[in-house]
Amino acid sequence: MIKAENIKKSYGHLQVLKGVNVAIKKAEVVSIVGASGAGKTTLLQILGTLDKADSGEVLINGIQISSLSGNKLAEFRNKNLGFIFQFHHLLPEFTALENCCIPAYIAGAKPADAETKAIELLDFLGLKDRIHHKPAELSGGEQQRVAVARALINNPMVVFADEPSGNLDSTAAEELHKLFFTLRDKFNQTFVIVTHNTELAEMADRKLVMKDGNII
Repeated sequence: MIKAENIKKSYGHLQVLKGVNVAIKKAEVVSIVGASGAGKTTLLQILGTLDKADSGEVLINGIQISSLSGNKLAEFRNKNLGFIFQFHHLLPEFTALENCCIPAYIAGAKPADAETKAIELLDFLGLKDRIHHKPAELSGGEQQRVAVARALINNPMVVFADEPSGNLDSTAAEELHKLFFTLRDKFNQTFVIVTHNTELAEMADRKLVMKDGNII
C-alpha cells in the first residue's frame, strides 16, 4: 500500500530524515514512535503528501507521488487520504454534520449524498444525537470523533494520524484507540499513527521506532 525509499529531508542545515525506508501493507495499523525531534511528524507529512522529501520516492497504491503536482496532488489527497491531528481543527461556526461533509463537498459529492454518508459515519461513531451541535457544544472526545468522521467521509485508502489522542483524557483516548481498530476491521483501511502514547503504540500491528532521523 505504502512504500517509501531513501527519504531524506532537511530544514536549512538540520537534516531531519536521513534516508528512511518503510513499507506498509494494506489494512495494517502501524505506529511510529520515538523521542521529540526524531523525525516522526516529518515522515508522516511526507508519506501523507503534505510535505515533499528532498530526495527519495514515495508510492501509495502503486502511484508515484512525485509525479503528481498542483491540482492532481490535491485531488489525490482529497480522495484517497484521511488525516487526524492532535487538535481537531473543526470550523467553529459549522455543526458536526457540516464539518464532516466538507471533504466530500470538495470532492464534488452531491450535498444529499455527502450528508447521508456523514450521518452514517457520525452514527457509527456514537454521535447520532450530536450531529447538529457546533464544536463548542461537544466534549473533547466528541470533537475528535467528528474529526475522525471527517477523515473517513471520502473512504480513504490510508488514514494518517499525528498524536490523535494527545489532547484527550485517558478514557476518551482509550475509546479513540479502540475505534481505529474497529474502523480498520470494518472498512479495511490502512492506519499510520505517530504517537507518544505507549498503549496505542503497542496495540498496533507493527511499531516503528525512529531515532535521529532513521527507523531503527
